[in-house]
Amino acid sequence: MYDKIFPPKKIALPNGKVVLEKRSRTPIILVLLLIVTYISVKFTGFSLTVLADRWDEFFVIILDMIPPQWDYTPYIWQPLLDTIKMSLLGSVLGSLAAIPIAYLASANVVKSKVIVAATKVFLSILRTMPTLVTALIATFIFGLGTFAGTIAIFIFTIAYVGKLLYEQIENVSMGAFEAMESLGMNRVQAFRYAIFPQVLPNYLSTSLFCFEGNVRYAAILGYVGAGGIGLLLNEGLGWRDYASVGMILLMLVITVFIIERISEHFRKRLI
Repeated sequence: MYDKIFPPKKIALPNGKVVLEKRSRTPIILVLLLIVTYISVKFTGFSLTVLADRWDEFFVIILDMIPPQWDYTPYIWQPLLDTIKMSLLGSVLGSLAAIPIAYLASANVVKSKVIVAATKVFLSILRTMPTLVTALIATFIFGLGTFAGTIAIFIFTIAYVGKLLYEQIENVSMGAFEAMESLGMNRVQAFRYAIFPQVLPNYLSTSLFCFEGNVRYAAILGYVGAGGIGLLLNEGLGWRDYASVGMILLMLVITVFIIERISEHFRKRLI
């Protein structure tokens, strides 16, 4: 059927032979995209009419946040510091824990296919769990507060850094690793001295980038009782106190901007 609708093009070569050009799969891909888009529109109830009629309501809330309530600033400092502290601690511990996990997931270092496959599946499971859901589960186990938020960020960091790290390990040159093994080192020692120095700059850069994102993620963990500035956001939105919410968002934007600039400076020096 496809050959009849989109017949292959014949190309004459200089030697007189005629060959068939490889058929493009673009028409099939476009048709599949149209079908998936149509199903998605029906499933989500998306309506351009509603979007055209209601888009300006978003700016009504934004205008209510301007100007922000400057007197609310003293109440923001402590939750903001809690957010930064649990982001930093969760990122540091998660990045360190990701190293042995990435080692076990590296097929070029670990000979056991079972261990490699099991570790990769473990990382995949962690990545599929949203940080908000992880924080909610952590609050049930460890109670409300920043400790639950730190655990959620710790788990997310392991999944994020561990995935990227084992991919970097699997793409390194194995010459130095094999040479150190031939000198009598075990695989862990050879990994430490031959492979890890090769991936160290990218590993540190990835960890810093993950920390940037964790500060933003931590801001919403308060919605499930995991502490931080998210508690104030939830309270302000619940009471429709948009001026206070505007002040919270302003402080959060400034904080994230400063952290990103510092992180970017160090990441550029590492690469």
